[in-house]
Amino acid sequence: MRRKELCTEFSFTLPRGYIDATERVHRHGVMRLATAKDEIMVQQERIVQENSAYGALVMLSRVISRLGSLNSVTPEQLEGLVLQDIFYLREFYNRVNQQGNTHIPTQCPHCNAEFNMRLELAGEY
Repeated sequence: MRRKELCTEFSFTLPRGYIDATERVHRHGVMRLATAKDEIMVQQERIVQENSAYGALVMLSRVISRLGSLNSVTPEQLEGLVLQDIFYLREFYNRVNQQGNTHIPTQCPHCNAEFNMRLELAGEY
């Protein structure tokens, strides 16, 4: 009998990308599935208690395990993303964690063509 393995990490590519202090663009990343502990830890953050809208950035920073050459991201770094990238990450998070859908709508940053992209296991670039 073959066992099904649970996929817990998914690769993504941001439409625009995070630009670091050295002007390097980070677009390719890996997001892991969220856990109950992630939800609890986000709610315990002081900044989230003061402004609940910040919860999405804190959660995303917990579940993004890599973005370009960055091995982790902070909520402050995510604040610097354009809204198109934040919307993409929130949709990606929802698809992976809630819907189990393996396709996500995206847009080419060069020609603005819209298409569906299959979510991939981390390392399947």
